[in-house]
Amino acid sequence: MKVNDLFTVQYGVNLELMTLEILPKNDKEGINFVARTAENNGVVARVRKIDGIEIQPAGVLSCASGGSVLSTFVQREPFYSGRDLYILTPKKSMSLQEKLYWCMCIKANAYKYAYGRQANKTLKYIELPDKVPEWVYTVPISPYTTANVNNPLALRDASNWREFELGQLFDFIKGRRLTKEDMSEGSTNYLGAISENNGVRQQIDAPAIYKANCITVNYNGSVGEAFYQSFPFWATDDINVLYAKGWMLNKYIALFITTVIKANRYKFSYGRKWTMEKMKKSQIKLPATSQGLPDWDYMEQYIKALPYADRI
Repeated sequence: MKVNDLFTVQYGVNLELMTLEILPKNDKEGINFVARTAENNGVVARVRKIDGIEIQPAGVLSCASGGSVLSTFVQREPFYSGRDLYILTPKKSMSLQEKLYWCMCIKANAYKYAYGRQANKTLKYIELPDKVPEWVYTVPISPYTTANVNNPLALRDASNWREFELGQLFDFIKGRRLTKEDMSEGSTNYLGAISENNGVRQQIDAPAIYKANCITVNYNGSVGEAFYQSFPFWATDDINVLYAKGWMLNKYIALFITTVIKANRYKFSYGRKWTMEKMKKSQIKLPATSQGLPDWDYMEQYIKALPYADRI
């Protein structure tokens, strides 16, 4: 079975975000703008409605043929489509579980493409399974809710933040390599230098060698990806493990810091590794107290006040 056996495949409206008026994310009059990104269900902004411009209907799939190729999502609200975005409309009635399953199947073909090899000519002909497995229909799907909607905490002006060396804030431990021959399926998280699933590549039958409540940062592979680890784990040697030095880390502070660390990814690449020595000397900007120390309490309270943070 191919994509065009299940869906009508049409090119979107090809709008440019910079030509539109961006509205606050919670503006009820705004329309989602979906682009060729792999994050946030493809939504990059809320924009003002434009007379005469086609709005794509809710319930269809959006699929990027360029950029983050084959990033495919079910759009639950009407939306505007950006460039290199295709609209997949089911040819027959589908449940949300089915749509999500087909999104997963389409995304699984992303390895065949790259920035220089887009999917605009081949999307229709991507091979899919012949039918939906029975387990798909049993997966519960319930929307997340949050009480954090009316009590936001303003983000301090970053120009007033202070720079701190990572080596001053954290003790560093290098990950340890484990060969595939020494791995078997188990229950211990094994972290690889990847950019998804909180860094967990698989679960292995080996004792965890690193304690929880720390931050892991890739210095190879997907360089600069940072995650908070809430369970004991084993990490490959492409990863540096960071433990708080003389202060108390928690998941809220960690989420603030990992976001800041990730903002430094552009400085490094597969060919320019973020080695341990470079990482220790790297400076990140953080909110600071009047005494010039990191304002851990503010960082924690800021994350706690974000929408959906009460579900962490």
